[in-house]
Amino acid sequence: MKIAISGSSGMIGQALVRSLSKRRHEVWRLLRGSAGDLGHPAKTLFWDPEEGHIDPAVLEGFDAVIHLGGLNLASQRWDPDFKKQAWDSRVLSSALLAKTLAGLKKPPAVFFCASAVGIYGDRGPEALDEASALGNGYLAELCRAWEAACDPARNRGIRVVHTRFGVVLAPEGGVLKKMLPPFRLGLGGGIGSGKQWVSWIALPDLVEAFALLLEKNDADGPYVFCSPNPVSNANFTKAIGRAVARPAFFRVPAFAARLAFGEMADQLLLASQKALPRRLKEAGYKFQSPYIGETLGKAIK
Repeated sequence: MKIAISGSSGMIGQALVRSLSKRRHEVWRLLRGSAGDLGHPAKTLFWDPEEGHIDPAVLEGFDAVIHLGGLNLASQRWDPDFKKQAWDSRVLSSALLAKTLAGLKKPPAVFFCASAVGIYGDRGPEALDEASALGNGYLAELCRAWEAACDPARNRGIRVVHTRFGVVLAPEGGVLKKMLPPFRLGLGGGIGSGKQWVSWIALPDLVEAFALLLEKNDADGPYVFCSPNPVSNANFTKAIGRAVARPAFFRVPAFAARLAFGEMADQLLLASQKALPRRLKEAGYKFQSPYIGETLGKAIK
């Protein structure tokens, strides 16, 4: 297959490029910049999502397009300006790609657009899957608009797959890279009550699930990209402590998290989503790393 991937410089994008290339797919990177820029690898396409510009001709003839772009929501405190930037980086870029693909003479068969389990909002211990009602709050509304931005492609007859990611675990980056230093010093621990559910997925499983859905001609709509075994925040942090052979007794009270991180604390750190990958399992995906202890043991060196 001929596949274009945006966000290819991120942790997930790099892993996907490596994996799909090994499977002998023809993988092209969709990067911000212009064709005159130097130092880019072969098979590179360019666009400017901030300015709303992409040359439609560069996307003609692809079998699949995967969009992973978006500002890191955990990179700073959520002030109004940052929330607008985060919204635009996901919604406007997705809309630009969807409209461009819809206008092609030969559009791709499938358009994958990243999303997140944050679309369900804070749902406590409720078991959630692709058929569950969507939630409320900034993050849920962002994810809802993010997915809706792909409608032009869907209306053209392109299959649109929304990959609703949980916390992605990998040694090379993401949440583990930020969490490990205090845990290795014995300063790690849970946040708030610790009862909130954490939906997570090992990076190799995420990549393999993508590869499976790319081969399925009926893949369409939302798919929860999470392990079938979500855990509480308390058990998640205990598992990290065991993996680094350090105690994880410290706890950040909810009020302290709110003081430090503002709205982000309630939306990302204290919110609970017990999301289950019903449709991935129905598609025949077999998880390589379904349990948190085993996964962290592999990921943390």
